[in-house]
Amino acid sequence: MIRTRSLILALIGVLLGAIIAYAVATRSGDKAPSGSSGSTSAAVAASGPVTLSDADLKQLAQRALTPRKETFYFVMADRFANGDPSNDKGGLSGDRRATGFDPTDKGMFHGGDLAGLMDKLDYIKNLGTTAIWLTPSFENRPTQGSAEDYSAGYHGYWITDFTKIDPHFGTNDEMKQLIEAATARGMKVYFDIVTNHTADVIDYKQGKYGYLSKDDKPYVDAAGKAFDDAPLAGGDTFPKLTTTSFPYTPIFRSKADETAKTPTWLNDPTLYHNRGNSTFEGESSTYGDFFGLDDLFTENPKVVSGMIDIYTSWVDFGIDGFRIDTVKHVDLPFWQKFGPAIMAHAKAAGRDDFFMFGEVFDTSPAYASAYSTIGKLPATLDFGFQSAAVDFASGQSAKKLAELYAADDDYLDADSNAYSLPTFLGNHDMGRVGSFLVGAAQDDIDLLRRDQLAHALMYFTRGQPVVYYGDEQGFIGWGGDKDARQDMFATKVEQFATDRIIGGTPGAKDRYDEDAVMYRSLAELSKVRADNAALRSGIQIQRYAADGEGVFAVSRIDRRSNVEYVVALNNASTDQRVPIQTASPGIRFDRVWGKAESLTASADGRLTLAVPARSGIVLRAADPIPAAAEAPRVRDLTVGQGGKLSGQTKLLATVASGTPVETTFALRSKGSAEWTVLGTDDNPAYSLYADASALAPGDYEVVAVARTLDGKVGYASATATVSAAAEQSTLVTAPGSYQSEAGCPADWTPDCQQTALADPDGDGTFTLSLKGIPAGSYEFKIAIGGSWDENYGANGAKDGQNIPFTVTDGQSVTFTYDSASHEASVTAG
Repeated sequence: MIRTRSLILALIGVLLGAIIAYAVATRSGDKAPSGSSGSTSAAVAASGPVTLSDADLKQLAQRALTPRKETFYFVMADRFANGDPSNDKGGLSGDRRATGFDPTDKGMFHGGDLAGLMDKLDYIKNLGTTAIWLTPSFENRPTQGSAEDYSAGYHGYWITDFTKIDPHFGTNDEMKQLIEAATARGMKVYFDIVTNHTADVIDYKQGKYGYLSKDDKPYVDAAGKAFDDAPLAGGDTFPKLTTTSFPYTPIFRSKADETAKTPTWLNDPTLYHNRGNSTFEGESSTYGDFFGLDDLFTENPKVVSGMIDIYTSWVDFGIDGFRIDTVKHVDLPFWQKFGPAIMAHAKAAGRDDFFMFGEVFDTSPAYASAYSTIGKLPATLDFGFQSAAVDFASGQSAKKLAELYAADDDYLDADSNAYSLPTFLGNHDMGRVGSFLVGAAQDDIDLLRRDQLAHALMYFTRGQPVVYYGDEQGFIGWGGDKDARQDMFATKVEQFATDRIIGGTPGAKDRYDEDAVMYRSLAELSKVRADNAALRSGIQIQRYAADGEGVFAVSRIDRRSNVEYVVALNNASTDQRVPIQTASPGIRFDRVWGKAESLTASADGRLTLAVPARSGIVLRAADPIPAAAEAPRVRDLTVGQGGKLSGQTKLLATVASGTPVETTFALRSKGSAEWTVLGTDDNPAYSLYADASALAPGDYEVVAVARTLDGKVGYASATATVSAAAEQSTLVTAPGSYQSEAGCPADWTPDCQQTALADPDGDGTFTLSLKGIPAGSYEFKIAIGGSWDENYGANGAKDGQNIPFTVTDGQSVTFTYDSASHEASVTAG
């Protein structure tokens, strides 16, 4: 699932003078820009071989997408509030193994339910919440595991009935009541959903569970013929299978298990991968059983349509959106079907605000973004932000934040961008933000200030902030998973009762205190964000990033008023003074949040900020950004390598402008009048990755149209080519020590198609570009024909030495092989 494309990391620093490098992209379907009327051509600066008409400019001089702007409260229902003790055992009888209920055990049901959530909606609302995200609410197996080592499905990820609310939480009617009560308070309700797996119901006849690869044990159809399912994924046909088609023979442990799941199609054992437990490396990441859970055969169209049917019914039920579990453990073609189908159904039902985001547990933007660009999901959870934000609040360099935001263009396409990514600081799997900051804190007061700093970063920078329940009460926890799932009501778990509390004291008591230090802090941050649209959805431009402890600063520009805000956060133990550039020369900036005084920018737009230690400030300009003196000039438009469109091709525009611009990329087949808008980028460096995988061979025209905030326009154009695929009869691969990170079953695998090089124009030069390889040192060689019989190493020597290379965070890797000299090279950048 590694995304093949070339990445150019743009360095964004303090911008002085009139020349600003902008790499730009656009969004199809956006409205024509406000602030311009009549003929646009009179104010246009143009360069390149293509001349745009007024109609073209009206279409292409776009504003960037308006981001989603929720503030989420992520809550585990079982641990939040017990409003109805009569459902504590889920209507079941017997001991705790049968019912799953034991409030003294952190791995069992504790009694929280929908009734309790309804009782506490005002508590959630007063925090500034606009959307409640519930852990999975469907009926689960009460318990799973061996007689000596079992736990309960309180978390919701062991689903047996996808149509019914778990009786431990309540009923479908109560869920509808919760949605109505939340809606009446101006809040949405999101479901956490699962498509990758179900509860562990299927066993294997062989009594073994180690993963068996497709190379060692290919699937066979009902007639016994081996086949590869991967090329069929996303299609409408699939071979007929029997229980003997799999590496392991699926069986049920009991007669009752044969009909344990709802809808009934889930009881067909041939609709699961049946390959054994995942090792979470290579092929097994998508084909293996996730910690023993039944892994659905998501390449099979029956599974795709079945999951679409399940979740469109919940859209009709009234759910406002989905968080999707374990996204990276499902094949991309599944998401290409599932995402658009769910969103189209919601739109047809008049649910224009419906939204989804996927859990792609990876900090690399290049990797995670593949699921929203290629994979067609609206967004993914921003694990990269979580890592960089915690590091910043722990006192590490702001450069990691700068690098994270510089990679935002990875997420940019015609219908999504990084602004809509849900951002978070901790969760129910990895642990709470407080637990990550404890090691850096000098004392309890310092821990509180670091926690507040991390949340300020989350609330005031791009994205949709997610508060994990209990963080507002200062919960810390002892780690991840069960240790991060404390009770909000008076706990009976001894460990939870003794946990440290940020800004408070331990103890077994109800934790719904709206006067708690962190609750008041988050409510304040949320109010500042709600009162200032620029902080929810404004353009973000980086202004300063300390190399070491110190200040990270950005501008946020209101998309309607064009008023500039400055957000500056300081992770150092001392106050800091830093110079920054703004787009508001000679304009006064007034305090919005934090300890700050009014400042007036110099004639060239500079401010010197005084930022308090372990804290921050927000300033707002008294007037809008001045109109641009002239149209922006797009000085250069670069299309990939030498104008070739192939795979994910980077488009980069260099723009000279005295004010911020938004730049739209578009392309069309040469001779056509119709432009395809690729996306609109609204901050430097403006760039975009064009997906050329479906383009027909031929010549194309590409444009980058830059628009100032007051509507002045300039553009540049270029020509590009999609080459006809040459006949390539010989497999050329780059086996090496990195391959398990690129989706191969193991390292040094010469026949792995995921690391095959291509020669699309038949000139004898083979290339392969990969994104998402973790930072580290690796080696590779070139293998011909899928085996080691013919291979080349350093300096083109047959059977030669391995070729070393090093990857740092966020870099793409490009392998090149010359079939004439047999020399191979690799670049990372």
